Amino acid sequence: MNEKLQHLLNHIQPADHSLTAAVQAHLDDLTKPQGSLGRLEEIALKYTLATGLLKPQLSKKKICCFAADHGVAVEGVSAFPAEVTPQMVYNMLSGGAAINVLTRHAGADLDVVDMGVNHDFPDLPGLVKKKVRSGSCNMALGAAMSEEDTLQAVLCGAELAAEAHKAGYHLLGTGEMGIANTTPATALYSVLLNLPVESITGRGTGIDDERLQHKIAVIQKAIVVNGSRCTTPFTTLAALGGYEIAAITGFILGAAANRIPVVVDGFISSAGAVVALKLCPTVDDYLFFSHISNEQGHRTVMQKLGARPILDLDLRLGEGTGAVLAMQLIEGAVKIYNEMATFSAARVSEKSAE
Repeated sequence: MNEKLQHLLNHIQPADHSLTAAVQAHLDDLTKPQGSLGRLEEIALKYTLATGLLKPQLSKKKICCFAADHGVAVEGVSAFPAEVTPQMVYNMLSGGAAINVLTRHAGADLDVVDMGVNHDFPDLPGLVKKKVRSGSCNMALGAAMSEEDTLQAVLCGAELAAEAHKAGYHLLGTGEMGIANTTPATALYSVLLNLPVESITGRGTGIDDERLQHKIAVIQKAIVVNGSRCTTPFTTLAALGGYEIAAITGFILGAAANRIPVVVDGFISSAGAVVALKLCPTVDDYLFFSHISNEQGHRTVMQKLGARPILDLDLRLGEGTGAVLAMQLIEGAVKIYNEMATFSAARVSEKSAE
């Protein structure tokens, strides 16, 4: 494994589980029946352990939406043409996309990161230029990316997470934009989690039954064509992934290395998370999966990981929309932990012993 990537993985340490008893005791002392806030209490516990602080902060939040094009789009696996990728990036940069509305609502910052869009963008506010290539190659014919380019994308994502840590962000979230990117995501799930392609391939942007069967066949072909390359999580990412997925993998690894909890968006972002988990299982201590995507197969993937996403709203847009919605619940859970009165301090009578 590359020295820089190994160095990054070596810096990821488990959450501070020695704080568990103290954090749980504080949650149990809050002026409510024990456990009555359900998963909000679980979220507060996980967030606190991830930060390693008994009084964690959560005020600065950021979504990084990674964008890239995919060579496999020429196979006709999407209902939309590849030209939509740069068009949607411009829409985000002008403030008109769903992710813009929701980040404004949540008080979160948004960076749109060009990892591999087949378009030359001018310098614009909110755009981070990190282009590796102008889109991946057609994975149905060979490797989507070279290992060198994949490493560059992963390390770029990690660097952005480290920069966010230095800037004082407390919670990060992933997002993505890239026409045809459910195809590489599905291929990655199939290989890395040993799941049958036909059971996890969905309609993406809304393809019909005939094109869905074609999409399944393209993914199966890509897995066969790249079979000899898929020997490790990293080489599988290079063979079957995309530049935005690779950057999301690195972003998650970088967040964990800096003890920053990170909220993983839906179907595409979860593929980056799976690669990160395969490279370093300890990453799980820092992950919140935002929602169950309406994209077929995501629930199967979450079950395979033993993950419990926070929301189930039939979302399938991407961009980081689920992540920023879940951020607000995480923030609420941390506020409960930090600001709610305790029985000890408020002199409220606790439940009497039977």
